[in-house]
Amino acid sequence: MKDRALEWATFADKVVRIAGKKIIEIRRESRIEVAYKNAGEIVTSADLASDQIIREAIASSYPKHGILSEETTDGVWAKNIFEGPLWIIDPLDGTVNYSRNLPYFAISVAIAVDGVVWAGAVHAPDLGVTYVGIRGGGSRCNGEQLHVHCFETLSEAVIGTGFPHDKEKVHPAIARVNLLATHCRDIRRYAAPTIDICYVASGRLDAHTESLAPWDVAAAGLIAREAGAITGHVGAVPEEIPSELYGEEIVCANPGLFDELLALLRSRN
Repeated sequence: MKDRALEWATFADKVVRIAGKKIIEIRRESRIEVAYKNAGEIVTSADLASDQIIREAIASSYPKHGILSEETTDGVWAKNIFEGPLWIIDPLDGTVNYSRNLPYFAISVAIAVDGVVWAGAVHAPDLGVTYVGIRGGGSRCNGEQLHVHCFETLSEAVIGTGFPHDKEKVHPAIARVNLLATHCRDIRRYAAPTIDICYVASGRLDAHTESLAPWDVAAAGLIAREAGAITGHVGAVPEEIPSELYGEEIVCANPGLFDELLALLRSRN
């Protein structure tokens, strides 16, 4: 499987860069079309173009593999969707940032087999970085090996977090921010969780926590774990969703902070 993981990582690295070029081209030519989906979340023509590029590449190279994508997967996932090889796609994470010419947006592609993530890539075109992870093979940014930061005291930590698109679910996130802000050095919100989690891998952040979807955590979570981070959850993981693909109340942190941060977040429940 490790040999296949290297092949899959190379494929993911290539396809996220191709999709990245396309969305930059769309923005440069002022061809961004904006629509709205669940809970008022925006989706642009760039999201859909990126999704099409990635899906077509997968269908051409791995026609028997399944696909789980933010933009083309409905709210009711197929039964047993996580069985066998499954590509998990976020064609444009940080769409609001992208639409407003802020640099924090990325394309994420990962592959899991029976719920275990084996390879993934996250490409942030405006930042000029591509993160790639291989299960058991480490993770890199633009070819350089990644390692988590060494801070082991929560009071010294800089932690990333975020807010849901659904305004009815904002209050728990605000409570989380209040808790973090009073116990750590500072918090950051880049509004692109794939980048936030990769920043944990590179040591720019000491941890990241919020409620996310499988396409937010699949590639980035692997990249962070291969750099030495630990991922877990504040609450229980449903039996039907593999832990590595479950994003609700996820916690990603360096090993020295993980237990203390998880205990803090659980204290408010």
